[in-house]
Amino acid sequence: MIRAIACAVLLSGALTLPPLMAQPTGNPAAPLPTDPAITIGTLDNGLTYYIRENRKPEKRAELRLVVNAGSILEDDRQQGLAHFVEHMAFNGTENFERQELVDYLESIGMRFGPDLNAYTSFDETVYMLQIPTDSLDQLDTGLKILAEWAVRVTMEDEEIDKERGVVIEEWRRGRGADARMRDEQFPVLFHDSRYADRLPIGQKAVLDTFHHETLRRFYRQWYRPDLMAIVCVGDVDGAAIEARIRSVFGAIPAPPSPTERPVFPVPGHAEPLFSIATDPEASGNQVDVYVKSDPLPEGTEGDYRRNIVESLYIGMLNNRLDELRREADPPFLYAGSGTGRFVRSKSFFVLSAQVQDGGIPRGLEALLTEAERVRRHGFTPSELERQKTVMMRGMESAYAERDKTASRRYAAEYIRNFLVDEPIPGIEYEFELYRTYLPGITLGEVNALTERFLTRENQVVTASAPEKEGVSVPDEAELQAIFARVAESDITAYEDAVSDAPLMPGMPEPGAIVAERHIPAIGVTEWTLSNGATVVLKATDFQNDEVLVEANSPGGHSLVSDDRYIPARTAASIVGLSGLGTFSAVELEKKLAGKDVRVGPSIGTLQESLSGSASPRDLETLLQLIHMHFTAPRIDSTAYLSFQQRIRGFLQNRDADPATAFYDTLNAVLTQRHFRTRPWSESMLTEMDLAASFDIYRERFADGGDFTFYFVGNIDTTALRGLVERYLASLPDVPGEETWRDVGIRAPEGVIEKTVYKGVEPQSQVRIVFTGDFEWTRQNRYDMTSMASVLNIMLREELREDKGGTYSVGVRATPSHYPVEDYEVTIGFGCAPERVDELIAAVFAQLDSLREHGPSEKNIQKVKETQLRQHETDLERNRYWLNTLSFYGFHGESPEQILKLPEYAARLDGAAVQAAARRYLDTANYVQVVQMPEGGDGEPGRRGTGE
Repeated sequence: MIRAIACAVLLSGALTLPPLMAQPTGNPAAPLPTDPAITIGTLDNGLTYYIRENRKPEKRAELRLVVNAGSILEDDRQQGLAHFVEHMAFNGTENFERQELVDYLESIGMRFGPDLNAYTSFDETVYMLQIPTDSLDQLDTGLKILAEWAVRVTMEDEEIDKERGVVIEEWRRGRGADARMRDEQFPVLFHDSRYADRLPIGQKAVLDTFHHETLRRFYRQWYRPDLMAIVCVGDVDGAAIEARIRSVFGAIPAPPSPTERPVFPVPGHAEPLFSIATDPEASGNQVDVYVKSDPLPEGTEGDYRRNIVESLYIGMLNNRLDELRREADPPFLYAGSGTGRFVRSKSFFVLSAQVQDGGIPRGLEALLTEAERVRRHGFTPSELERQKTVMMRGMESAYAERDKTASRRYAAEYIRNFLVDEPIPGIEYEFELYRTYLPGITLGEVNALTERFLTRENQVVTASAPEKEGVSVPDEAELQAIFARVAESDITAYEDAVSDAPLMPGMPEPGAIVAERHIPAIGVTEWTLSNGATVVLKATDFQNDEVLVEANSPGGHSLVSDDRYIPARTAASIVGLSGLGTFSAVELEKKLAGKDVRVGPSIGTLQESLSGSASPRDLETLLQLIHMHFTAPRIDSTAYLSFQQRIRGFLQNRDADPATAFYDTLNAVLTQRHFRTRPWSESMLTEMDLAASFDIYRERFADGGDFTFYFVGNIDTTALRGLVERYLASLPDVPGEETWRDVGIRAPEGVIEKTVYKGVEPQSQVRIVFTGDFEWTRQNRYDMTSMASVLNIMLREELREDKGGTYSVGVRATPSHYPVEDYEVTIGFGCAPERVDELIAAVFAQLDSLREHGPSEKNIQKVKETQLRQHETDLERNRYWLNTLSFYGFHGESPEQILKLPEYAARLDGAAVQAAARRYLDTANYVQVVQMPEGGDGEPGRRGTGE
């Protein structure tokens, strides 16, 4: 169900609704129907299934196996084994031997992770597949895989013991300051509840020592059809899929005497509970106020209306908190409120703020004051009408995209329906619910929610902070005193300052389109404007309510001197936070309420850019905002001071995180400590300069004539033509040509190895980065990235599957054209400190194998099929076309190459990958950085010198 994104009354005739099988009754007690596009059934063995035909993306189906069992069902000897079962599902079933299942899915182009994955939570376990549907055999095999996971996971002793290492590495990866503080706070948040000690990752002592049969017992007890659902959404024949589901899953026997699936409560408490946790490695300060309540029913029209009212409250409160964040001396770095169901049996309202060192009392007081302001004075009529407008626009967009909704989104809705009985009436019905109920929602009933959301009963206050000298952390008594102080304070009503001035005081004199070129092969049109600017546009039907834009010009902050580098690097952020024309950022947001449009500037190393998006109906506003970013930028000293304060707050404890030293060392070595690659520090804030930033911004955006503008989406080309001539062809043109400057950042030569000793947890990180010269051609780029994909499979199988030494390993290839042609190939993984040497040696052994013997044909075919499958879906995405057109434009290459990926894939063979490995994995030229915990001994890897 689309959650309340509510809003003002729809303008008459804005959208035309098709006939519905059912209409809202206007009776709050009326039950919500189920979307007739969904087929829902239950087999004799108790298994539920959901089927929906959906064509987004084409030739794909989203399959889910939903198991209503998670870590909350574990006994004391099973802590972590619900999650362990999920891992074992990928390690062999009765009809798929170890690795055969992953091999098969990769062979049909599905990627391990994005298309093949699973998760385990407190209350459920969900297995996820995306399967091609242009082959009925592949779709049928996908359903059989779900059935294998449901009841036929083999769990052989040897495979269980191998997987221990992988799961323990996942546990290890999650450790750190946040986990240690969470371990203190969860027992308070989930007071007297089983949830307090049933985190899905489990206990390491259990993972190390559990008996094989203990794992199998959990699987037998809880993996059964009456606790399962199958979800299939995609480009399928629904009737045929239903028949296959009945055939494949109907044969699973029902358990003769199933254990009742309990629901575990989170008991209430009359007085607030407090938990204050500190840690020497904490990288920030946070305070949260939670109020727990029993989940409310959602099955009627009245329940749906209640959700709209709640979302109006949350939206307006968050708007007020965001205004406070923009003050010159803000009480918090970030703040927000929300509602949600963290666990099956409890709902939560939460107020949350991230603050500077010593800022927990002030941040908490600001949160409580805003909530109290609403309690005493309420929201204003103008706030309510604006929020209604904003949220109705969100519902309009969802309705407009009803035939372009991704299958993944539908699948997620049906999972929630199965697990927590969330209604699924369908977007058409929900849209009518908004039109039926929204006009009658009053300010009084929205304002009254503070009494329900913020109560002393069932309230938990948590605070987390760094443990360091000079930082004061409040105790429980101090936090309680803040509640009392706010309750007794004099709080004035909020004033909703809104400007009724026009967005643009006058219209610019239009220029002209002076040349036009068509590229029929890719459906792209190029316009040359009278001021010299270029517009590249591609009209698509991939989304109904989306137009994306990007604009680039060569130069960037490479053109400023070193003493102006920090003002240049921060210029776009400062201007972006300052608003436009006569409008501050807050005033601009209010002015644009109800419009689906956004634009933001950036200044990178080699180019300055604008990026944004809009609904087709807001296209003129999008063009106006682009024009104003060139001609009416605004500088706001309050916004500047607020930005500077927030950066300072985020930097205060940056170095406490052990990963910071690791990544800073890696960056310093790879860039040879170049002045412009310094990591952010508080001392660098003194280099910021408001006036200099504004001057640099205006310099970089002075010449609209050297920009190329890319538009992709649901575009009316005739309408866009007129808008382009008025708002883009009219931009100023500065004579002469400008390009970027090479500032001299270079990778080092030879072999450099460093070891960083940081952190108290038994964690290590490894990065091995190969660098060198590169010849910039499409073929070379393709060969190098294909080689990296092959190597990624090899290292995953070796380091994770065979050795159980890491949770994940990644290989990334990054070719560079400007300012010089070079490349990086990065290999990264985490592991236990005592296994660093062993796993680094295994990496280099695989590199040697790839260089000397080449890849297996199986892996070549996996990579080719994955590339082709990804290409299929990429060609149906606006964002892909925008990014790729911009990429080819920046590099001066023909955009028709977008279509040539299949030609490159057809030519890919082992010899090409082997040659790329020999060229780009040069063991005489790499950087290796290893992180070891503090107090570690020995010199890991290839004997780094340490830093």
